[in-house]
Amino acid sequence: MTHCLSGVLLSLMLLSTPAIGLAGKPQDNDDAPHDNAVTEPQTAPASDMIRVDQKAAKQMGLQVERLTRQRLVVSIKTTGQIEALPDQKVAVTAPILGIVVQLLAKPGDPVQAGQVVALLSSPELAQLRVEAIQKREEAEAGLQQAAADLRLAQQNYGRQRQQAIADLNQARTQVTLSQERYDRNRELQAAGAIARRQVQESETELAATRAALTKAQSKLGELEAVNQLSRAQAGVSVAQSRVRLSDAAYRARLQQLKTTANNEGLVTVTAPIPGTVADRPTTPGETVTVEAASKPLMTIVNAQRVWATANLYEKDLAKVEVGQSAQVIVASLPKRTFTGRVAQIGTVVEGTTRVIPVKVELDNPQQVLKPGMFAELELLTGQAPAAVLAIPSTAVVDNNGTPRVFVQQEEGYRPVAVTLGQTAGKLVEVKSGLKEGDRIVTEGATLLYAQSLGGVGITTDSDDKPKGGKETEHDLDDVIRKIQIPAWLGLPVGAVAVGAAFWIGRRTQSRQNHSPSSSRSLFEYEAEIYLNQLKQPVESETRQDEKPADIQE
Repeated sequence: MTHCLSGVLLSLMLLSTPAIGLAGKPQDNDDAPHDNAVTEPQTAPASDMIRVDQKAAKQMGLQVERLTRQRLVVSIKTTGQIEALPDQKVAVTAPILGIVVQLLAKPGDPVQAGQVVALLSSPELAQLRVEAIQKREEAEAGLQQAAADLRLAQQNYGRQRQQAIADLNQARTQVTLSQERYDRNRELQAAGAIARRQVQESETELAATRAALTKAQSKLGELEAVNQLSRAQAGVSVAQSRVRLSDAAYRARLQQLKTTANNEGLVTVTAPIPGTVADRPTTPGETVTVEAASKPLMTIVNAQRVWATANLYEKDLAKVEVGQSAQVIVASLPKRTFTGRVAQIGTVVEGTTRVIPVKVELDNPQQVLKPGMFAELELLTGQAPAAVLAIPSTAVVDNNGTPRVFVQQEEGYRPVAVTLGQTAGKLVEVKSGLKEGDRIVTEGATLLYAQSLGGVGITTDSDDKPKGGKETEHDLDDVIRKIQIPAWLGLPVGAVAVGAAFWIGRRTQSRQNHSPSSSRSLFEYEAEIYLNQLKQPVESETRQDEKPADIQE
């Protein structure tokens, strides 16, 4: 953006100057001599100064910084694309052959793990379910009969037990009475009140009641209803087991399929992971056949974390290791940088291309990174072992294949050829041509380079002349004043100048995003177009002025 504005500023400067210098011949002085010779701009050597005063430098957006040594963060740049993690992209398929009854999620819908997303009907499971229902009904009927028998047995047992308890209580009472009569008769016999025969009778009666008590106790412990009750209880247990086993085959098949069925017997398909439905190629009513069994009902993607996958050349493999930091930029978010770490490095180098895949894991909580996006990756391999001279890449211009940097000095700005080294982000190493402490132009170098192609210095003070008595620079106004152009050509020339200057600024900005060598010939070619457009109207007018002179002669 800075270079585009600089190009516009240059065009405005060029427009303002021809208003004076391109005025043409005076209209009110017919006797004034005609200067038919065109003064060509003198191209200054590359080592000559370019004079720019403070006001012009501000208009051009020149920025100067002092050159220092610093440790570069060496990186490897490559391109790739965004991918979902392998376990976070799942194709949901039908667990069994059948018909898709209903799809409960559409593309773009968020789903949770375990949420039902589809319902299927299966003839196989439907048959198993019918058989299970029939068996269960029969088992439940048997259970009801067993329960009735149990209740009857319990009632009989209750009645028999009550009778046995009554008999036992009566026997105990008889034993108590017989014991009291026997004890009293013995006392009376001892007193001589009764005969011994009465004591013997009471003793016989006591023995009989005791025998009756023992029989009553045995009868209570050996009730016939006890056996009936036990048989009824066993029948209930068997009936309950039959109920439980009635749908065993149906449940076993569902368990084998790792799915469940609702109350209507429809197979439920659930989401295996939380995420978002990416696509849904299947439609409701579609039949899932053997041939189409692998066709997914839908695809669920969880993009909370993603991979940026790219390829590295074999020669760079030693510089990368798992855990290194990496930065990723996507085209849809050019002003945002995502930071992650190398999560995986391939184990096999491809035979033809000699590349190996590298995966960088990124956090993506807002899910702005979509699988399939193209991405630019920068793997940060660590800092350089020693501090080096480094300058911004915007400070470098290309002159016929030679990178140059403008150094600020007292007389102006001097272009210096440099040798560049490794690049780290927006910085580039300078191996030779500069020394620490030099003040270099970091912004606006392209405009200075365009001015050096014209061989003139940009000044706003007409009295500012070079030192030493030798004129190596020319004021832009002085040069243009020597180019006599008719007034009617001033507007086209100004328009051409505006277009050329603006185009130079636009194209130069694009070139600085690439290596200097890639923009060399195009930039010089565009600058030459601008200069040629400036000279052609002058040469045409000169030929028109020379022709009448030849006729007069």
